Amino acid sequence: MTSTTGTVLRSLAAVVGTGVAGVAYAGLVERNWFALRAATVPVLPPGSAPVRVLQVSDLHLLPGQERKIQWVRRLADLAPDFVVNSGDNLSHVDAVPALLRAMEPLMDFPGAFVLGSNDRYAPVPRNPALYLTRRHARPPKAARGDLPVDALVGGLRAGGWSDLDNARATVTMGRHRVELVGVDDPHIERDRYAAVSRPAATDVALTMGLVHAPYQRVLDAMAADGAGLVLAGHTHGGQLALPVFGAIVTNCDLDRRRAKGLSRWWPGAGSAPSSAAPEGAAYLHVSAGLGTSPYAPARFACRPEATLLTLVGR
Repeated sequence: MTSTTGTVLRSLAAVVGTGVAGVAYAGLVERNWFALRAATVPVLPPGSAPVRVLQVSDLHLLPGQERKIQWVRRLADLAPDFVVNSGDNLSHVDAVPALLRAMEPLMDFPGAFVLGSNDRYAPVPRNPALYLTRRHARPPKAARGDLPVDALVGGLRAGGWSDLDNARATVTMGRHRVELVGVDDPHIERDRYAAVSRPAATDVALTMGLVHAPYQRVLDAMAADGAGLVLAGHTHGGQLALPVFGAIVTNCDLDRRRAKGLSRWWPGAGSAPSSAAPEGAAYLHVSAGLGTSPYAPARFACRPEATLLTLVGR
């Protein structure tokens, strides 16, 4: 073997070894390395007492995922003023009891929820390469294996939480009355925002929008009606991210800059730089969520997360 050949083989082995290590880390470590994020959002009237909102999203739960269940249960120790569940709770037809057990301590607090596609349809194997094409943002065809969505909704409602799927409600958060408006999942075209659209109420501290998949048509409509804050999930923060570059895809028509975390949104924001946010633009928080599809059980540079949002005066 020549020295050149040996060098090439050693380099190839190093690349392969790095790839194997990366796959092992993404599949065994990071997808179970749950994080609690925190953000402060100035959306309440000046001088308002703070309100703490816990957002959980995209658990994609399987019945045996005890580590995830226990981590979610411990979030109740935060004693939030309100809890928002942004959908995609299930990945298995038998996961509803496990999901309700995870949510049980959180249902000691007021809350609300919207549904995602994986609360109705079980995930199916897909070619991962599709996520690197424009097809990743297209709504999926009806998947095989209907999930027990009625049992899920019934359990969350029985816990006292408001169902905001194409609905409005006024709730109490801390010392404040807050108007909520939500839609069913736009990713499977179940959103009917026109049926609940109206200008934001003037006798509440805040109007907040809830949606699973943050499609621009819904974000634009909510912001145009005066919602000060919109909470969403679905994107998994890209699930696989690259250093500096960030999320590779969002699995909807939201731009990659807003794949997770807090940003500003206004009608037309999708094609404008974030520095162009007009006065009064809504805040948008997209949770990277806590789970993965059972057919792609890996995360890289994008830890699974829940978020504690502290709403304060403008």
